[in-house]
Amino acid sequence: MKVVSFGSLNYDLSIWLDRLPGPDETLKAQRMEAFSGGKGANQATAAARLGAETHMVGCVGDDDRGRWLLDVLDDSGVDTGLVRIVEEPTGTAVPLISPADVSIVIVAGANASTGVADAVAAAQVIAAADVLLLQGEVGAAGARRAAQAARSGGTTVVFNPAPVDPFLVEAVIPLTDVLVVNRAEQSQIDAIGPETGHCDTVVTLGGRGAQVDDVVIPSYPAKVVDPTGAGDAFCGALGVALGEGRPLIEAVRFANAAGSLAVATPGAQPSMPTRAAVDALLAIP
Repeated sequence: MKVVSFGSLNYDLSIWLDRLPGPDETLKAQRMEAFSGGKGANQATAAARLGAETHMVGCVGDDDRGRWLLDVLDDSGVDTGLVRIVEEPTGTAVPLISPADVSIVIVAGANASTGVADAVAAAQVIAAADVLLLQGEVGAAGARRAAQAARSGGTTVVFNPAPVDPFLVEAVIPLTDVLVVNRAEQSQIDAIGPETGHCDTVVTLGGRGAQVDDVVIPSYPAKVVDPTGAGDAFCGALGVALGEGRPLIEAVRFANAAGSLAVATPGAQPSMPTRAAVDALLAIP
């Protein structure tokens, strides 16, 4: 079973705070730690750890951070042969983590270079895959071209439009099979107004689980250490389950288990769970 992730790779500088700062306020942090991240790379890592043959398509800078991100993906079993090295510095994200929530500031860097040329280079691999994972941290033109390659090969397109960009949403949703959004993203997309009736929509509900139409699929109990990357664990797992031929509700249940496990470990990619861990959680009565 083959998964391709077309998206971002970021060097994450995670900062833990007692609470998020207000306007014009300076706060002391509890600690700071560097992790491998980027929504595209996170979802690729999740898919690989869950047993899929996984390919990453994206860009990093010709710098130590970019080389480190590629090494981490390689160690997780992700094929990085379609990641392009560019002159711009590697993308950076700064997750601000408080007990109540996480807010993330992103500097696109090399991710802004991921475009049509990368989708064209990866077109055969995408068309031969079972699932294409798309997110919101790269440009609309490249993501649309990747989705077109998926459509030509009968590859299922799972689109997680975070952060929401109107151009990206309008470009990719017509080619989407499964749309994954939270409540806020759903409201933003509704305001943009693209037709979504042709695709299945999965609405993530945080600790409550996820919803498909009127059906709420509950999550699993979890001790939250760091919610960064939990949504990416969900999306990567959802893609794997769909690629294995599971019905959507069952695939969401599998994804809920992955997301619940992810919040218990600091960092984005380090928190992506193994197949054994997800299967063990699902086996609990």
